[in-house]
Amino acid sequence: MSLYLPVHPVPKTILFLARSLDRGGAERQLVVLAKGLVRRGHSVAVALSYGGGVYEAELLTAGVRVINLEKKGRWDLLPFLRRLVLLVRQERPNVLHSYLGLPNILAAALKPLVPSMRIVWSVRASNVDLSRYDWLARVAYALECRLARFADLIIANSRAGKNYAAANGFPEDKVMVIPNGIDTKYFRFDPVGRRFVRSVWGLDKDVTLVGLVARFDPIKDHPNFLQAASSIARRRHDVYFVCVGDGPAAYAEALKQQAETLGLNGRLIWAGARDDMPAVYSALDVACSSSIGEGFSNTIAEAMACGVPCVVTDVGDSAFIVGEAASVVAPADCSVFAGAIERLTDLSHEERQTLGATSRTRVVSEFGIDRLIQRTEKALDLV
Repeated sequence: MSLYLPVHPVPKTILFLARSLDRGGAERQLVVLAKGLVRRGHSVAVALSYGGGVYEAELLTAGVRVINLEKKGRWDLLPFLRRLVLLVRQERPNVLHSYLGLPNILAAALKPLVPSMRIVWSVRASNVDLSRYDWLARVAYALECRLARFADLIIANSRAGKNYAAANGFPEDKVMVIPNGIDTKYFRFDPVGRRFVRSVWGLDKDVTLVGLVARFDPIKDHPNFLQAASSIARRRHDVYFVCVGDGPAAYAEALKQQAETLGLNGRLIWAGARDDMPAVYSALDVACSSSIGEGFSNTIAEAMACGVPCVVTDVGDSAFIVGEAASVVAPADCSVFAGAIERLTDLSHEERQTLGATSRTRVVSEFGIDRLIQRTEKALDLV
């Protein structure tokens, strides 16, 4: 029996605003939160700039309305804005809850249309190196910082994200930290899935598999993972590696060329994006996060929930998430990263299982979905 959510608050009409529902940690959390709020009796709809994302069907099945604003591209502005304005005037939500940069900017601009509407922003990252992104991303973030004072509440999913936002001009008194929620009934060890995924990847059941689950994005620092993998592969012939995720074609090709140069052909699997994530995590013996910037890493918490020990870089709230059940190393240091991975691969299967069980216990107790919903409901009652 759940220890949380003992009291039902007054139901609200909540409109989420997001770019899309393609694969991603923020998108996954939006879906989890929207479904949880519907179960709690709130009226919830999700408005998207771009429809057709992989998570839409899940929301519709749960009774959440999904509204496609049919944006045609980056420069499709006036028709898109007209549709968005009409939607907000029609829905007149109690809360407009935006997810990430541009939706946050749009939410602040929409406030005068319905003065009683509360604007809630979502902040999902910390320590972002904007020099790695295009000029539009830099301009958008500068504008977001200027408009932050117009939000009624800003929810960061990590303490590091709150600190980063405050350092860049967000009003600190409006920023509240609510960690992500993990569905620990769904994310759990799957022995059948482990065997199936390994067979798909052509791996023997006894090899040690180290994985990085992350979109292809500079902030995830795949090159660091590849360099560490190459170092380990030269010493250990029984250890294999996998990258799960996708991203821009040019960047993906550059990473694959780097892997080839490092001699990882035959030892590294490019698995692409997958939807059977509990089976994917269960196929791993060690899960990694090589990021140079994070907020709350969903992939690490999900891997932990599946009983997989982790090696993470000390960015965002990663060290807080793993607690004492994992290895934490400095970012962008492939030799230290490789050493931490190798220490886990040197353990026996039983020793890794013990670490994995400790990891799952932490996620169940600290980052379950009920906690996310309870904390969000309380936060929305404050605005």
